[in-house]
Amino acid sequence: MKVVAFERSVQGTGASRRLRNSGKTPGIIYGSKDPAVAIELDHNALFHALRKEAFHSSILDLEIDGKAQKVLLRDYQMHPFKPLVLHIDFQRVSATEKVHMRVPLHFINAESSTAVKLQGAVVSHITTELEVSCLPADLPEFIEVDLGGIEVGGHGIHAKDLTLPKGVTLVLHVEQENPVLANARIPAVKSADTEAAPAAPAATPAAEPAKDKA
Repeated sequence: MKVVAFERSVQGTGASRRLRNSGKTPGIIYGSKDPAVAIELDHNALFHALRKEAFHSSILDLEIDGKAQKVLLRDYQMHPFKPLVLHIDFQRVSATEKVHMRVPLHFINAESSTAVKLQGAVVSHITTELEVSCLPADLPEFIEVDLGGIEVGGHGIHAKDLTLPKGVTLVLHVEQENPVLANARIPAVKSADTEAAPAAPAATPAAEPAKDKA
């Protein structure tokens, strides 16, 4: 994806506020051996780009004053309640250096699995993205998780069950060496014994006290 930006020379809180009021978003690009550069971007174009999955997980072509360079989106800040991008950070990437990136998972073939078709199971997506390491040219926009073989009552589909694209390796942490990505379970069905009991009959009104005889 292509992103157009312009270098900005004025910095500070007041300058950033004026930028936002004029429909621009302040940002910065850093990394590699080059110094960090303060930039500004058109807010509306940036806001719509942030709604695209690929913008968050792909190598981007960032053009600054007509010169393009490869970058990754590293961070951005949104206004607490307004649809307003307050600031954005990009990191330069080198074609010869591996990057670490969180990549979204796309789940496929759940509806054709035996668990869903024949057993009526419900598939839950436990993990929706994974961190990977690879060269920029090998970075996938997403990783497919094939649920066609998922089973009920098993251990689900784990990260190490995936077939990764060439040149891509998982970055797994000690606290979660092989996370579960999805599992299947049969929904609980209320049995006849657990159906609500019929309402108790209304209590018989108490008899009126006998009247004294004259």
